[in-house]
Amino acid sequence: MKIKEPSVAYKKELISIDEYLKAEDLAEFKHEYFQGEIFAMAGTGIPHNEIFSNLFGEICIQLKGKSCRPYGSDMRLHIPQNTLLTYPDISIYCGEKANFEKNDRTFLEPTVLIEILSPSTKDYDRGGKFKLYRDIPTLREYVLVDSEAVSIEVFRINTSSHWELEEYKLADQQLSIKSLEVTISLKEIYQYTGLIDD
Repeated sequence: MKIKEPSVAYKKELISIDEYLKAEDLAEFKHEYFQGEIFAMAGTGIPHNEIFSNLFGEICIQLKGKSCRPYGSDMRLHIPQNTLLTYPDISIYCGEKANFEKNDRTFLEPTVLIEILSPSTKDYDRGGKFKLYRDIPTLREYVLVDSEAVSIEVFRINTSSHWELEEYKLADQQLSIKSLEVTISLKEIYQYTGLIDD
């Protein structure tokens, strides 16, 4: 069964962050936490995983020797401003990483967040989750990578603190993550997905 939005995982009305962290350490699958509620996170398919491997690998290469480090979806993000605890597909932290005081698997204040869209999560990632991500004071870019079509959206915060959108839809284009000085071709990102000619 596909879930259109993260679904409530437990019947208890509200739980604390400490209760969530204890339960999450024992859970077989990952869950989000928001304002006292726990939500099950959707699984991923082959195109999603191919895109992750391509994108994460190239980011790691280009950031080698720099002060920014990328992490995959096992690294949890906490946003104290709105209570969200979640697992971005890729999160990049620059400078000194700020660990959440209650758990060393949870970080604060990323510079860039990347979500790979799937049919069950794309509306949430574009809408409700992005609204929550905008509360992060250090966030400079939010990248949405479609796993069903060659399409990437990059939201960047400008000098007036407004978010601007740049779209990429052609295989011969180069994705630019400007805050990291990283450039990756869409051909590399979508390799092995069947969405472009390899």
